[in-house]
Amino acid sequence: MHNFTQKANLIWEIADLLRGDYKPREYVDVILPLTVLYRLDLAIAPTRQQVRQAYQKYYGKLDDLRHLLAGKAGGPVYNTSQFDWHTLLQAPDDIGQNLLHYLNGYSPEVQDIIEKFDFRRQISRLQAAKLIYPVLQAFLKVDLHPDTVSTLEMGYIFEELIRRFSEQYNETAGEHFTPREIIRLMVELIFSKDDEVLHVPGKIRTVFDPACGTGGMLTEAKNYILERNPAATVILFGQELNPNAYAVAKSDMLLKGEEPDNIVYGNSFSEDGHKGRRFNLMLSNPPFGVSWKKVEWVIKQEYEQLGHDGRFGAGTPRINDGALLFLQHMLSKMDADEGSRIAIIFNGSPLFTGDAGSGESEIRRWIIENDWLEGIIALPDQLFYNTGINTYIWVLTNRKSQRRRGKIQLVNGAEFYQKMRKSLGSKRHEISLAQIGELASIYRAFADGEHSRVYPNHFFGYRKVRIDRPLRLSFAFTPERIARLEEQSAFQQLARSRKKDPQARAAEEEAGREQQAAIRQLLTTLPQSTYSDRAAFSRDLKRLAKQQGVKLTQTLLKAIVGAVGERDSGAAVCFVDDSKKKGPEADGELRDYESVPLPEQAQSAD
Repeated sequence: MHNFTQKANLIWEIADLLRGDYKPREYVDVILPLTVLYRLDLAIAPTRQQVRQAYQKYYGKLDDLRHLLAGKAGGPVYNTSQFDWHTLLQAPDDIGQNLLHYLNGYSPEVQDIIEKFDFRRQISRLQAAKLIYPVLQAFLKVDLHPDTVSTLEMGYIFEELIRRFSEQYNETAGEHFTPREIIRLMVELIFSKDDEVLHVPGKIRTVFDPACGTGGMLTEAKNYILERNPAATVILFGQELNPNAYAVAKSDMLLKGEEPDNIVYGNSFSEDGHKGRRFNLMLSNPPFGVSWKKVEWVIKQEYEQLGHDGRFGAGTPRINDGALLFLQHMLSKMDADEGSRIAIIFNGSPLFTGDAGSGESEIRRWIIENDWLEGIIALPDQLFYNTGINTYIWVLTNRKSQRRRGKIQLVNGAEFYQKMRKSLGSKRHEISLAQIGELASIYRAFADGEHSRVYPNHFFGYRKVRIDRPLRLSFAFTPERIARLEEQSAFQQLARSRKKDPQARAAEEEAGREQQAAIRQLLTTLPQSTYSDRAAFSRDLKRLAKQQGVKLTQTLLKAIVGAVGERDSGAAVCFVDDSKKKGPEADGELRDYESVPLPEQAQSAD
């Protein structure tokens, strides 16, 4: 395990051969697929000749050779062409054409990987730059044979390469993978000590990650189980939207002898690749703060048409962060019979965003009311390669132990880290194995302590209360306030006309100007120069207007009040008095909201 960085460095040096002909952000389009293909080439070397002989013997005689060739190869990875990595290098002049034949000779499962990498598109460009030979030859210096480099170590190599490629153009490396110590902690938290899969021979568990990246979480979960119970059966499932990460994950599944079709390409929201399936264990690190605008119509259609019979019945969060949609997607796949456990990484947004009654709040309420949230662990900052923000692991289950029912545990793990000797992007901290064990012990103890608190579910229930203060206005007829009346649209409209006939339009506008003058005069003849009561001001204004024959519509009256009135804490309260509502009028500018804890009895009733 210690030499994965050395191997990643050797592969990274190969990328230097592309300098000048490729932009740094394009290196990944060549190096990542060739790394996968080189490892596959080494893996199939022992059976290459048998596959080739069977292909030559039965080609054209059988309609479908796939089952036969897979049998000869001992799995779904094989190549029927006459080329391998070494023979490609023996004919430098024809290496471009031969490389295409070599790619075309791979089995259907590998073809899917090649297509997702879109690697064929690179061959003519590499050939024109005379780079195919030196790049392929450079790979011979790196031993990536599966017998030498384990799947776990290869995962580290891929992740280190992706991190470096991402730095070349500020891509979000964290969308593809999660630091392995965080995955180890998640795996520790997701298993209970009495889980039969850890000690009963023959037990079967399904593991799912809806944003699986390169497959690191799936691999770690399986290794954890098999290290403790080699006789267990662990079946892995995943889905990934990024084509490069998907291709890496699928190649990993192929070499491990897993069912490659269990890793599905596509958007988990709009194209549920495992529709109808239920899983025992689920882990995920969905992208932080990623918009779901592109699939909004699909999600809202499912929400409106299916409600809780679909995946998003609890509601939808704001459009710029789909994290809680991933969680609802996973919760919909819980096994009602055998039970399921979930560990998911979030930033602070799903935990804190949204007032009572908002989409986020309704989703959280739904989770707590169903008693699915078992605990939340606050992690140290600066753990991820692409961000230093605070993150949290949520643990959820539909099979809480008796002592955990109706309760939620909060663990503060923010101080459980050690500084790295060398930073990797934004990652300056790491959690040691000892600290992982300590956090897992604190969580399993399920007790109040220095780093842990246990609360009843109702502790997290709040309702949003609106606090209104009454509107208070005073009125004065200073030049400044009269000038504000001139700016009121209703007042200005008096001297405007829409009539098409010029004479009629002029007459209407003149009449309007006369009415404006009458209103100005009206304000100067009120019995008081100031008013501290809106009702008294309105009463005197209407009475005087009637006496002087000035027509005041409700719109004009509102414009006058708005122009000459100002907020005054010493003035009388303004009252509403109409057929629909009576009582003090609220001042919108002074409106405030407070979150008030729900009474314990009310929460318990839920």
